[in-house]
Amino acid sequence: MSKPPSKPDGNGGDGAPPGGGFGGGHASANIDYSGATEISSAQVFSDKTYSTDTVDQSALLVSTKDSAQITNATITKTGDSDGGDSCNFYGLNAAVLVKDGSTTTITGGTVSSSASGANGVFCYGGNGGKNGGEGDGTTVIISDVTITTTGDGSGGIMTTGGGITKASNLTVTTSGRSSAAIRTDRGGGTVTVDGGTYTSNGLGSPAIYSTADITVSNATLVSNLSEGVCIEGKNTITLNNCYLTASNTKRNGKATFLDTIMIYQSMSGDADSGTSCFTMNGGKLTSKSGHMFHVTNTNAIINLDKVELVNEGSDILLSVCDDGWSGALNIATVNATNQKLVGTILVGSGSTLTLNLSGSSTFTGSISGNIENASGQIVSSDTGTVNVSLDETSIWTLTADTHISSFTGNTSNVKTNGYKLYVNGKTL
Repeated sequence: MSKPPSKPDGNGGDGAPPGGGFGGGHASANIDYSGATEISSAQVFSDKTYSTDTVDQSALLVSTKDSAQITNATITKTGDSDGGDSCNFYGLNAAVLVKDGSTTTITGGTVSSSASGANGVFCYGGNGGKNGGEGDGTTVIISDVTITTTGDGSGGIMTTGGGITKASNLTVTTSGRSSAAIRTDRGGGTVTVDGGTYTSNGLGSPAIYSTADITVSNATLVSNLSEGVCIEGKNTITLNNCYLTASNTKRNGKATFLDTIMIYQSMSGDADSGTSCFTMNGGKLTSKSGHMFHVTNTNAIINLDKVELVNEGSDILLSVCDDGWSGALNIATVNATNQKLVGTILVGSGSTLTLNLSGSSTFTGSISGNIENASGQIVSSDTGTVNVSLDETSIWTLTADTHISSFTGNTSNVKTNGYKLYVNGKTL
């Protein structure tokens, strides 16, 4: 039996970054934290420099229930770590680590990390990596900061353990493997971002990786080698008026598909199973390679409202099918409102899609179960369960013969364009 693909931006599986491995994690209380500069009470600092080249040491460690304010700091971190879960879940070796219930405000300045396992700014909420558990109130409020990381396992802004991150107008660039610009891991939390530019350049490094609830507004998001965004398990990403561009040209580990929006469950324990949700309101989504949306091993809801969709890499709008992981079903619901959809939708055998078009939406395309992965291997040859609903204002124009399981709406809103639509085996 083959091993599952490694997680985008995650731990474990073949091809995972150094310091990976699923494991069960451990309580952060067992970690020997240190900081070149440590803040353990209410403090206000301006125009200071913080740096370290010591392994498993943060340049700046905020460990207090009190508030701290950091303005126009220059923060530099070197010193590789092989701490694995301790870095990914609990913030060991981060350039900046905030924990223990502090509300820390960081305004202006720069954060630079050139080490493995050295996230830029890490907010750890103290719940011991318990998914769905409440955090201790640790909050990072960060604005107008430039964050640059180059090592593997080094995200830009990182949130775990029920932490709360509020970011605005950041310029974040990451280059390492498993180093999402906006990154979360076990224990999740809440992340809100407004404005700024967030760019990832490494393998397995989406612009956003979600094991949390993440909302990004008015931002530019770029992934130059990996998925644009990934949602794992029972978590969410909402994009409001964002411009997202992804060029996923190299598969990570044993991953079998190239895609721009990936929604899945790895069963690694890093995210609870349940309904995943991706919502995009306005803005533009450009997919330069592979499938625009890909759903596997989870129950996913995709909400689209007035998004400009540009698929330059292929004509595959969405695929719902097996992809190496197991333990859950492949189920997707797409709710399109005021939305233009173009392309082919692939629904593999044993998979389910519900497509709801409303508010003058249009779909120009077809639905099929003939699916090959990026290596040309046949994944499915039969169409799974497909339910399509059109309101009175929405139109479906066929581009090929299509078989679906059920149809709700006025048949005159289906423009056959010379092709046939079969519903439960019968011509519509």
